[in-house]
This record gives sequence, C-alpha cells and structure tokens, in this order.
Amino acid sequence: MAIRIGILGYGNLGRGVESAVLQNKDMELSAVFTRRNPESLHIKTKGVQVLHTDKISSMKDQIDVLILCGGSATDLPEQTPAYAEMFNVVDSFDTHAKIPEHFANVDSSAKKGNKVSIISCGWDPGMFSINRLYGNCILPEGKDYTFWGKGVSQGHSDAVRRIQGVADCRQYTIPVPEAVDTVRSGSNPELTTRQKHTRECFVVAKKDADLNQIEQEIKTMPNYFSDYDTTVHFISEEEMKRDHSGLPHGGCVIRTGVTGIEKEHKHIIEYNLSLDSNPEFTGSVICAYARAAYRLNQEGQAGCRTVFDIAPAYLSSKSPEELRAHLL
Repeated sequence: MAIRIGILGYGNLGRGVESAVLQNKDMELSAVFTRRNPESLHIKTKGVQVLHTDKISSMKDQIDVLILCGGSATDLPEQTPAYAEMFNVVDSFDTHAKIPEHFANVDSSAKKGNKVSIISCGWDPGMFSINRLYGNCILPEGKDYTFWGKGVSQGHSDAVRRIQGVADCRQYTIPVPEAVDTVRSGSNPELTTRQKHTRECFVVAKKDADLNQIEQEIKTMPNYFSDYDTTVHFISEEEMKRDHSGLPHGGCVIRTGVTGIEKEHKHIIEYNLSLDSNPEFTGSVICAYARAAYRLNQEGQAGCRTVFDIAPAYLSSKSPEELRAHLL
C-alpha cells in the first residue's frame, strides 16, 4: 500500500514535493492544502483534491504523512507544532539558531498525538548537517567549512524586493574561489564572513526610482549584505525573465583533519551539491524523510526527530536485503 502524502502550501517547495512524490513508486499524493482559494490552484497531479487549510483536520484518516511547505520565519513555528499532534509531519525549518526551540515545541505535540515528526529536512539543514556530523566523528582533530552557492538566496532576494523602488530581485550567493582552494589545500585557514562569500544582486527598479539610493540600502543592510562584498546590477524585467527565472543553488561541506601519533597525516572530506532547482531537490530530500516518518510511526515510535536520528535504511524504498546486496 502506498504512503499517502499531504502537502500544505503550494509554492516553489510544494511543487517540488509534488514532483518528488511522482518519482517515488511507494507514495501517492492524497491532497494539497492551501490558504488561498482552492479553485485558483492548478496542480500537476490529476485526480487529487485541493482543499483549504481549514479542512485539514477532516483528513486525519486519509493522510499518512503531512509535508509542511511554508516559510521558516512565521509559518513553520506555528504550523508544525499545530499539525504534529494530528499527523506524522515533515518540515524544512531552516533557521539554525532556533532549531532547538522548534524541536522542543514539535516534540511535545507529536508525543501527545503518538505521531512522528521530522524537522529541518533539506540540504542545509539536512544533507549538509549529516556530512558535518560524519566529518566531526571521523576526524575529531579538524575544522569544518561550509560554502553555499553559486545560487539564488530566496530570503535575500525577498529582502531586496522590500526596498522602496525595487520591482524584482534575484540575489546570488557566491563562494570566493580563493577561500575554497585554501581550505581544500588542508591549511585550516581562519576565514571571515567577507572572505568566504560574495553577494551579487540583479535588480529590476521601478520607474523613476533612485538607483543610487537602492544600491546603498542593499549594501548597508544589516544581517544580509553589510558583512559581504556586494555587487548590484540594474536590469530590465525582460532580462530578469530571460536570465534569472530559475532557482539554482548548491555548495559544499568540507572537513579537514589530521591523524597519526604526531598528527602528521592530513585528510580532507568533501560533500558537494550542484542543483538546477533548489526547491525540487529539497522536495526530494523531504520525501525520503516522509518515508522514514511513516515507517517509524508504524513501529510504534512517537516524538520529534532530526536527520541525525534517522538510520539511512529508513529513507530507502528498497528492502534491507536489496540494500546489502547492491549498495553496501
């Protein structure tokens, strides 16, 4: 019997999850929930109902795992604890500093409902987190480095769009090649924020907007751009649609370390991602963890988990015998 998936939120990530469900033969999409008018949504999967979020509770017996595709700033801190008591849930909460608090809130709700929740699934946090952990375990004498990009930062792009006079923006995070090369050399450099990444903005300005003022506001924006070397390009709406309509991303996690009695041998572990579509890849990761949430709950487990707590076999549709025969 297929794992019945529900999707809450049908933006970029919701569409990415939908496409991932279609590629997993042991899953089926049962419903998509939206805060918008359901009739305004046209999903890709035929025969699947689109319902308003106020109908979620009536679907408790028809969904095995509810995947939450809202934003980390305001949606997930409320939604995940609220629905964790009713459903097995998976989210992509990515505000690193608030993960412990989010975990505690979700864990309490999931245990009340005897359900399993898995939070912060994606590539960072998620796949990058696992590789940071593996690196620390294998090379305890070492240092971690994480580089993001080149790719579109949706949060930073949105921050620029909120500046007066800006009609649209795509912001790219770009690793500094010299910094990456230095890390890969095994020299364990101390790198500042500015030394590790640059930021590049492509901005469509509104008519008669003050371009100098926009550029100044971008470059001095605290928590987003002020700590980085930032380049701003003003382009037309046509150029934006032609050259910047995709959502690519990626990056790498590097662990450098030493072994030996005299610490004489250097080692480098690297995990690298190059993604054509950030939301589609993130959706694919989430679906693998939805499978794990369902299986753990079928075993009688309850409460919140992170990617650190899930054995790899729970992510795969293959049997343990197949995994041992073909992947081990």
